[in-house]
Amino acid sequence: MLRLFISAVALAATATAHCTRPQLVEAVDSYLEAQTSGQISAFKARFDNSTWLGYYENSRKLDVSTGVLNTGLKVTHNRSLYDTINCMTYTEVIANDPANPHVIGTQLKFANHKINRVDSIVTKPGDWLFNITGYSYWVTQEDWSAIPEEKRDTRETIKKAADAYLDLFNDPTVEVPWGKPCVRLEGGLYGDPGPNGTCAVGVPTGVPITNRRYVIDEMYGAVDVLNDFGGSKWPDSHEFRIEGGKLRYVHTMTHCGIPNCGVLRRRQWHFPAIRGIDRSMIEV
Repeated sequence: MLRLFISAVALAATATAHCTRPQLVEAVDSYLEAQTSGQISAFKARFDNSTWLGYYENSRKLDVSTGVLNTGLKVTHNRSLYDTINCMTYTEVIANDPANPHVIGTQLKFANHKINRVDSIVTKPGDWLFNITGYSYWVTQEDWSAIPEEKRDTRETIKKAADAYLDLFNDPTVEVPWGKPCVRLEGGLYGDPGPNGTCAVGVPTGVPITNRRYVIDEMYGAVDVLNDFGGSKWPDSHEFRIEGGKLRYVHTMTHCGIPNCGVLRRRQWHFPAIRGIDRSMIEV
């Protein structure tokens, strides 16, 4: 009897964890309205106070009234993932405004069909390879449209591909399902967009990527992973587009707290197979 009761509770928990796409879309629309206007009252009304986990910016728990949401940004581009299984969303926000440029990655987590955690990576000039011109341009050149249902990868395949890429940073023996082409957008720096483009360059070693939080959307073959990057635990987002089980696009944004993570000031960098942006365009 006890076993049956536990099974029933587990089944009920699983059932209530599912959300509908329209519900998630509506919540993201409210988030974007708040970020555009700087007015957060309507967005806060969607919070589930009974299970509230917090508002986070760059891995720091803040009062939502003190965060970037209170600054109206000129949002010029946004794109979202909707995870109806785990009741989470991810939104890439670009504010291509010379006066106040930002690239933000935000995950919303839900309970009882209301938001119970807001988790954002907020990047701006001085963050890793930040270049608003490059980021804004290249996102419009990519195809993140819905994948036909018969060609969609499973959640497991999508997550496994993302984990393989992230695991490679700390284990060079990991086999990564590289696509060809594959191209990485890193802060504003873009890889080779041609037919021979590869994401298998510029991957460091000895860098653990921990505290991973996933948003998976099979419709778009995409997953976002917020994480703590490296030994310094820099707040980071890696978003992946998976096609046919292989990596097609990678978007990264990293907040370091010091200009360009202290790297470009110390030494000259050389980027193989990089087009479209030269080092003089990188905002240091």
